Amino acid sequence: MKGVILAGGSGTRLRPFTRVMNKHLLPVGPFPMIYWPIQKLKESGIKDILIITNPGDIAAFFTLLGNGEGLGVTLSYMLQNQAGGIANALNLAKSFVMNEKFVVLLGDNIFEDTLTPYIEQFNEQSTGARILLKRVKNPQRFGVATLDSDSKLVTSIIEKPEHPDSDYCVTGIYMYGPEAFEYIKQLAPSARGEVEITDLNNLYIRQQTLQFSILEGWWVDAGTPRSLFQANKLVYKD
Repeated sequence: MKGVILAGGSGTRLRPFTRVMNKHLLPVGPFPMIYWPIQKLKESGIKDILIITNPGDIAAFFTLLGNGEGLGVTLSYMLQNQAGGIANALNLAKSFVMNEKFVVLLGDNIFEDTLTPYIEQFNEQSTGARILLKRVKNPQRFGVATLDSDSKLVTSIIEKPEHPDSDYCVTGIYMYGPEAFEYIKQLAPSARGEVEITDLNNLYIRQQTLQFSILEGWWVDAGTPRSLFQANKLVYKD
């Protein structure tokens, strides 16, 4: 299985820092943020990893990481030439993934759990995708999933609902088969002009093939100053 880390974007929530550097190069504990998703993939046995980032940031990533040899992985890089949404960025991984199942991490997701048991669950699936969820106190900030515990399926995902139907947020940890790229072709840009990962997941939901796992340990979307600070506290606490 291969891994894909999405490390592009403009990082508007972390300005002014992100005016001069990609947010995934900011420190989380003793390492740059990008080290953490690489390490999570590596410890689960995934060592063939693609990093997708912005043209203006690729030189900094390569200077820091090179081909991954120093981290015990093999890194490839691909450029997202313009912002177009998470699913749009993910579509760039098609030639890297080929016909394999793959794991996608948003690079600003910092979390405690090992991915190994969740990947094992995904490998047992004969079809469909799997997303990782986390119970949170403020689900209004996230995409919120409603679940059918009997079938182990996600039945809906609503982005930032005013009145959430559950407190399970969709983390930036996704597992797909190669059919995901065909599904992305069916997606139209949203009102904000982006091809949304939620729309991709909703295609799986309509086919009743989107399964879920729930993270047990802590999880942080380190894309704001406050959550980046929280991620640092949690990492150093460990």
